[in-house]
Amino acid sequence: MGDGKAKRTYLVVVDDSAEARVALRFAARRAAKTNGRIEVLGIVEPQDFVQFGGVEKAMAEEQRLRIEGVVSSAIGEMLDESGVEANIIVQPGEATKAVRDYVGERPEIAALVLGAAPSGSPGPLVANFCGTDAGKLPCPVMLIPGSMSDERLEQLS
Repeated sequence: MGDGKAKRTYLVVVDDSAEARVALRFAARRAAKTNGRIEVLGIVEPQDFVQFGGVEKAMAEEQRLRIEGVVSSAIGEMLDESGVEANIIVQPGEATKAVRDYVGERPEIAALVLGAAPSGSPGPLVANFCGTDAGKLPCPVMLIPGSMSDERLEQLS
């Protein structure tokens, strides 16, 4: 496992939710303990407002910059804490399709790590990949409860 190509890769989909940060912490710790790496995927969803192309483009750019900021701040904390190798990717598109396509094109991904909201709906990606599309990805899905403490994350990772 000396070269980067042989490292186990954990894909984490990050937004500005608390549960996404918990999933990122779990993946970073797991990668550190298994000599792996993480890929952090931020998704810029298409905008509903399409009346004026320039306004839509500006809104999409603003959303992309916000996601990059969230991902960068979250990943910075994790890199300082765990020292794992990380790659940040920001892609446009509908979230479920973007994740499915991304995982399908990368055989090095060992697991998709998702955070589930601690109450109410678990989130659209969790509902899809642990419900409707369960079993259709070429890798396991790790579902991390958004209410999990750092101590418990450390124990389980």
